[in-house]
Amino acid sequence: MKRLIALVSIFLMSSLALAQTRGLPDFSELAERQGPAVVNISTTHVVRGQAQMMPFPFDENDPAFEFFKRFVPRNPGGAMPRDFENKSLGSGFIVSGDGYILTNAHVVEGADEVTVRLTDKREFKAKTIGADKRTDVALLKIEASGLPVVKLGDPAQLKVGEWVVAIGSPFGFDNSVTAGIVSAKGRSLPQENYVPFIQTDVAINPGNSGGPLFNMRGEVVGINSQIYSRSGGYMGVSFAIPIDVAMEIQNQLRASGKVSRGRLGVVIQEVSKELAESLGLGKPMGAVVNSVEKGGPAEKAGIEAGDVILKFDGKTINNSADLPRMVGITRPGTRSVIQLWRKGATRELSVVVGEVPDDKLAAAKQPQRGAKPAEQAANRLGLVVSELTADQKRDLKMASGLLIEDVRGAGARSELRQGDIIIAVISKGATTEVRSVDQFNKLLAQFEKGSNVTLLIRRGEMQTFVTIKGLNGN
Repeated sequence: MKRLIALVSIFLMSSLALAQTRGLPDFSELAERQGPAVVNISTTHVVRGQAQMMPFPFDENDPAFEFFKRFVPRNPGGAMPRDFENKSLGSGFIVSGDGYILTNAHVVEGADEVTVRLTDKREFKAKTIGADKRTDVALLKIEASGLPVVKLGDPAQLKVGEWVVAIGSPFGFDNSVTAGIVSAKGRSLPQENYVPFIQTDVAINPGNSGGPLFNMRGEVVGINSQIYSRSGGYMGVSFAIPIDVAMEIQNQLRASGKVSRGRLGVVIQEVSKELAESLGLGKPMGAVVNSVEKGGPAEKAGIEAGDVILKFDGKTINNSADLPRMVGITRPGTRSVIQLWRKGATRELSVVVGEVPDDKLAAAKQPQRGAKPAEQAANRLGLVVSELTADQKRDLKMASGLLIEDVRGAGARSELRQGDIIIAVISKGATTEVRSVDQFNKLLAQFEKGSNVTLLIRRGEMQTFVTIKGLNGN
């Protein structure tokens, strides 16, 4: 019996050792082979200022003088320095033996001088060939030859749960190796419309930005770009730019120093379950068009507000974030086919893709509110509304609409705000323009208690769809 127990123990220990060996990969060979192609990037930005007196806000008789001077010491010279150097660190990797290097745009943004240091301690002054803020990709060039080069992989082949490795210079510690797994693919982040991020739990810290993310075959699948953090440091959620996206940007930067992107000239939003029901769609998918730019490519093609774009050039749009990426990588001037959903049926339109212009800031007009909210009663949606005055219609260039004076009840649980303008009611795929308070209330009366009501509203210069859940019985 003792012998049997001993044999079972040996078997279990061997199995455990084998499982541990299989479950914990060895990254040493990958780090040894790929490390030399990873570089440290340091930048210097000279902040220039004018010499000026630094006034002390309290005199010596003021009670706050003693407290204030402990925290804001006075400059003995009476003037601020004329300029100072702001230094920062990042990472990058060599994509061609003649000295082309990829990194993040934010690593070199505003830099007066960029220095690249290799693992063999050689240093080079780098030239920024181009940088694209929208994808956070930059291309550098150093005067060298015969450099070690990374191998490029296919991010599409990555699987969630797969091991990945990052090499970079966190806090300036060159060629630091960290490992983790792919947490998710195709992540959309706020203000980042052109990148389907790879999410990982690889430890990424300041200085890792711009460094490569490798798969277990030693191929670069992404550029480590940013982290999600409440503390400013690593908290287990990191994001990388897929290398195929980065290389497309690199090709354009190398050819012309800038990036050209396609555009449709529409404002879109996600299709929620409630909005899909209102529009008569079988399931939430695609990108619903809130508004169409006058004279833009979409208007010329016949696309209208309320359309749901389902496919672009035969590619299915599962989430609204898919559309800007698909259109963005399309060369301006290309004729593409769009499949959309309108009034309960699909149709196809042909559109000539335009080009994304430089960023512009537009001032949003807000109408003046009418009577005091307390003096009016709320409707079934919990909204106090009023008809637009002649002056408001002229200023807003609108023929009709209702101004929201106050939001109460079920409306207060929605995204509606005072100052929004109700343009239309959407139900079962039909869109009905709102022209008066009486007509609006009659439309609401047709909905059963507990129904969801979807409104097309205007906010400033933008249009959006808002669904109010659980209509009351009044």
